[in-house]
Amino acid sequence: MKLITYNLYNIWNQMTVMAEKCGRNPQNITLLAVSKNHSITAIKEAVSVGQYSFGENYAQEGVEKIKILDNPLLSWHFIGRVQSNKSRLVSEYFDWCHTVSCFRIAQLLNKYRSCDQKPINVLIQINISYEETKAGILLEDLPELVRKISYFPRLKLRGLMAIPKESKNNNSSLMEYQRLEKAFNQLKDDYPDVDTLSLGMSGDINDAIICGSTMLRIGTSIFGKRHQSDRELHLPGQ
Repeated sequence: MKLITYNLYNIWNQMTVMAEKCGRNPQNITLLAVSKNHSITAIKEAVSVGQYSFGENYAQEGVEKIKILDNPLLSWHFIGRVQSNKSRLVSEYFDWCHTVSCFRIAQLLNKYRSCDQKPINVLIQINISYEETKAGILLEDLPELVRKISYFPRLKLRGLMAIPKESKNNNSSLMEYQRLEKAFNQLKDDYPDVDTLSLGMSGDINDAIICGSTMLRIGTSIFGKRHQSDRELHLPGQ
């Protein structure tokens, strides 16, 4: 069995076991394979065993992969910081944007999304750990941004995303996750399309599932570490 295939089966199994322990349906949790800086060959192996959702951090790199693979079964998620000058690429080519954290970016995504396309699915990024160096809004600012996004016809608000602070204190991390879960549940009560909590990476899969995550963003544990010699795409400016 190839390494990526082996890794995917292990993660799917971990997700299933943990979800069932929590009384959750594993089918309600999506595995988002973070494929940034990984080759087309690696992505094709993942697709061959049933992995269809992929996350990219860089707009140009992601668009190149979307064009090359040209597979309508795949769902492409932009999970990096949206730069104003790359917002058109994100809006035109990606199915999801996880990192909306201000009115201006929401406005640009709505502007560039074609009327011929389905609305782009968006998540609001929350700075759950109050870190100055991390993108995202504070929870107390969430209602105002949600209200503004709701007026954009080419955006479909699906939920929240966060990248919690790395901590050796598991109780502290769980408290942050629980605060986000509470905000997510409140948002679901008010907005019927909200169904996605993007929380959890390779090192915190179990905690994220316990706290209601519906989408896990996993990269290295699937694809391994990226080596420059493996690079298949030459993408200027990335």
